[in-house]
Amino acid sequence: MPNSLLLLLLVLRAVAGDAAADSADPCAGRRIHIRDLPPRFNTHLLRHCDAAFPLADPSSSVTSAPTCESLANHGLGPRTHARSRSWYRTDARLLEPFFHRRLLERRCLVADPSLADAVFLPYYAALDSIPYVLDPSLLNSSALHGASLAQFLARDRPQILARRHGHDHFMVLGGSAWDHSQPPHAEPRLLGTTSLVRLPEFENFTFLALESRSWPWQEHAIPHPTSFHPASLPRLEAWLARARRSHRTTLMLFAGGVSRPSRPNIRGSILAECANRTDACVVVDCSAGKCSHDPVRYMRPMLGAKFCLEPPGDTPTRRSTFDAILAGCVPVFFEDAAARRQYGWHLPPGRYDEFSVYIQKETVVLGGVKIGETLAAVPDAEVRGMRERALEMAPRVLYRRHGSTAELREAGNDAVDLAVDGALRRIRRRARALEEGQPEGIYAQEDDSVDA
Repeated sequence: MPNSLLLLLLVLRAVAGDAAADSADPCAGRRIHIRDLPPRFNTHLLRHCDAAFPLADPSSSVTSAPTCESLANHGLGPRTHARSRSWYRTDARLLEPFFHRRLLERRCLVADPSLADAVFLPYYAALDSIPYVLDPSLLNSSALHGASLAQFLARDRPQILARRHGHDHFMVLGGSAWDHSQPPHAEPRLLGTTSLVRLPEFENFTFLALESRSWPWQEHAIPHPTSFHPASLPRLEAWLARARRSHRTTLMLFAGGVSRPSRPNIRGSILAECANRTDACVVVDCSAGKCSHDPVRYMRPMLGAKFCLEPPGDTPTRRSTFDAILAGCVPVFFEDAAARRQYGWHLPPGRYDEFSVYIQKETVVLGGVKIGETLAAVPDAEVRGMRERALEMAPRVLYRRHGSTAELREAGNDAVDLAVDGALRRIRRRARALEEGQPEGIYAQEDDSVDA
């Protein structure tokens, strides 16, 4: 037998063996140990909620008892109205307790960390950062954010951390990685930021954040939570059917702050163009957090629009992008960092033109390009195709409710499932590199994205 054919036969046998092993053990490579942390690292931090999220719970005060309404339904927030079964007033900053709750439902959890392929840290990092963010007197101490957790991990059963030097650990950040990436010894300190992801004790951890920086291999972006959290397949299908049949009479929509910038930028250009084209453009005023916990304010207009404009704000990414996808409103991006470089586990990398439009912001701000004219020139058939593709991807970017039906779980992976699967792939890759004695492979910028 020729050597090439022999080699091919051996490869096929190995692949078949791996497939047989996986079918015999569905948890192979997927076992997760949820680290048991003292309450001061998670549940006790929920006491900060009233003080930190006054917009989420207007009836509460900083001095009241810790009854923050945003914590209802394990972090999804209260229902939008009494009869709602899928819509909640969700605050994305409480993603950490909700993600923790969802992981407790996963199969393949193991109590023995030595049997685990990955270790999840249920650390409510965004909540733990609140004292440093809100109290100016702690500004110079913000580099200590996460230090007590690092000390605990080094002291309590240190073999768990030492086994793979932290390469098998992952955690979730209910915010942007930029908010926690200030160098520990930076001077002067920036108010509102900490150094969590820059601490050397966490340098090998995987961080799942609502927005990642473009270069650190430790970080990966996961979708901003929307307010839609279905618990059954019929409720998901009913919403998608509504979005498909919605009558769209508006060309484009912008939902965001409406204050005019002091110097030219893409938001100012959008507001100016919409002011001159009220027949074709709808602006939803979301200033001062008006839309944060009131999805009706923007979802109904999105259902009536063909395109949703997604300009960058304080940071490149926006929750509105995922609201638009759920509504079947074709997202319009103005810079690559807004999504194209962020969500490779949830959105199809390299194929954004299938469900979105890209208009370079400089051509609008400085080049005189009109957004409305550009979008009006897109053929209706292409718009329908992009809308359908967006709605096909919608189940991948939403966070279904905890305790959802088996039928919905078996219908496909949601944002949590894809985030965990992506973290497991990264961790397995690093484990192989360590076992093969190739530490440089740990840091290689391999493409671990998965086509949607």
